[in-house]
Amino acid sequence: MLQLPIYLDNNSTTNVDPRVLEAMLPYFTERYGNAASRSHSFGWEADEAVDYAREQVARLVGADPKEIIFTSGATEADNLAIKGAYEMYAEKGNHIITVATEHKAVLDTCHHLEKLGAEVTYLSVNAEGLIDLKELEASIKPSTILVAVMYANNETGTIQPIKAISDIAKKNGVLFFTDATQAAGKVPIDVLEDGIDIMSFSAHKLYGPKGIGALYVRRKNPRVKLTAQIDGGGHERGMRSGTLNVPAIVGFGKACELCQLEMKEEAARLSGLRDKLECNLVKLQGAHVNGSPQHRLPHVSNISFKDVESEGLMLGFNKEIALSSGSACTSASLEPSYVLKAMSLSDDLAHSSLRFGLGRFTTEEEVDYTIEKVNNTVKSLRSLTNSVTLDSKL
Repeated sequence: MLQLPIYLDNNSTTNVDPRVLEAMLPYFTERYGNAASRSHSFGWEADEAVDYAREQVARLVGADPKEIIFTSGATEADNLAIKGAYEMYAEKGNHIITVATEHKAVLDTCHHLEKLGAEVTYLSVNAEGLIDLKELEASIKPSTILVAVMYANNETGTIQPIKAISDIAKKNGVLFFTDATQAAGKVPIDVLEDGIDIMSFSAHKLYGPKGIGALYVRRKNPRVKLTAQIDGGGHERGMRSGTLNVPAIVGFGKACELCQLEMKEEAARLSGLRDKLECNLVKLQGAHVNGSPQHRLPHVSNISFKDVESEGLMLGFNKEIALSSGSACTSASLEPSYVLKAMSLSDDLAHSSLRFGLGRFTTEEEVDYTIEKVNNTVKSLRSLTNSVTLDSKL
């Protein structure tokens, strides 16, 4: 039986998988030791749990467990990656290359560094949200120390050509960092095959708890060094001091293990539901799918509905369907999506877009209901607009 409201904002966050919660619970009440306490069994038990979770997280992305640094989330990981590289490699240069459609955690970090003397190049994207590899290569200069390009966009699901980007960076002796928050656990990632030097991701985007994330930092070919942004006890290879959040780390590990086991089947199911959603909604006049039709995540669909503002559209069903018009980090803004604007959408079309984020617990019945509800609401709002326009002419 269909239960309302329907949750279709899985790009913003996901609910904790019951199997993840089950793994976490003992570490709140029974095994509550500090993983840095090495003098008794409570600490040893916590430390063992962290080590095992580090292995689970590393396996998901093809990394060595020693290359996984736990953080409070992807935002902190992004800050550590970019600021840490900027400080560590200051003698080599001060130039960073990123993309206009990056998450705010990357863009705002780069803006902050510009105030400190960094030079930042913001690459443009085409109508599908993809960068131009020739523009990337042409932007590299002797002072370039870091290329920062997200794996998959949080608003459109567009996946960048990661291996080609890393090849260009490597050829020029530049480190490559990618924010893989939306991609990790949804599509296969292998940091070695992809040529990634530094990579951030977060548990709460893949059915784990909030408040825990990770930064992959390559140890060989090249050995990447980052200047710590939090000083203290020297935890996490000296890159991120602070008492480890053992329950959340355990949950992160379990969530990564489940994603690795179920990713292939889950991606196939979700892409089928996404295609069904799109095929029915684009029948509406003026409806258009934003992003790359080929290079994208299996669970994301960003659709513009011409002549209907997304905020008004969501008001028509927000008690029944939970979704967003863009990134959760910019949801309070009345400005059109900077991601869609960078893809050359007009203000009107950018204002009329909705992001559908399907997830592990999304059912076909929920998708069918959403199709019907969005269809009816769009038609109703357009009818109302036409009526008002007609009245104004009389």
